Amino acid sequence: MMYALNAVRNIALNSVNNSARTWTRIQPQAWHRNNSTAVQQTNNNPDKLYSQIDIELRAHEPAVLKSYSWFMNAAAKELDVNVIKSFAPEQNHKELKNLLRSAFVHKKHRVQYEFKTFYHFMSLKNLTGSTADTYLEYVQRNVPEGVHMKVSKTEIQR
Repeated sequence: MMYALNAVRNIALNSVNNSARTWTRIQPQAWHRNNSTAVQQTNNNPDKLYSQIDIELRAHEPAVLKSYSWFMNAAAKELDVNVIKSFAPEQNHKELKNLLRSAFVHKKHRVQYEFKTFYHFMSLKNLTGSTADTYLEYVQRNVPEGVHMKVSKTEIQR
């Protein structure tokens, strides 16, 4: 690319300086770089191996959680990631809060709020570090609003 830009620049300068068009040959520059050092550096750091990666998803909307878990399974299938388990428990977590209806007076009058949290669990097996990083980065960049993700990795040690 730089060679082509330099050639165009030199031709333009020559045509401006000389009223008659003269063409000069430009020596090609060394634009190839030696990539052997980059390959040697990556070989010194072996890739990590994970025996299992557990993913826990939490959300307050079951439809959003179901759609996102379907997306995660489809992405795993495209990247040939082994999905052992992908399930959502039947029971959701309920939390009840009683609050006063007014800030200072009328202590008898209260309002009751209910918070529901839905879960989805997913387990991946036998992944390399680069595949795990690629998959998790892709999935985490597409997390919808209101969904919390917790990832725990089990690394294989030598």
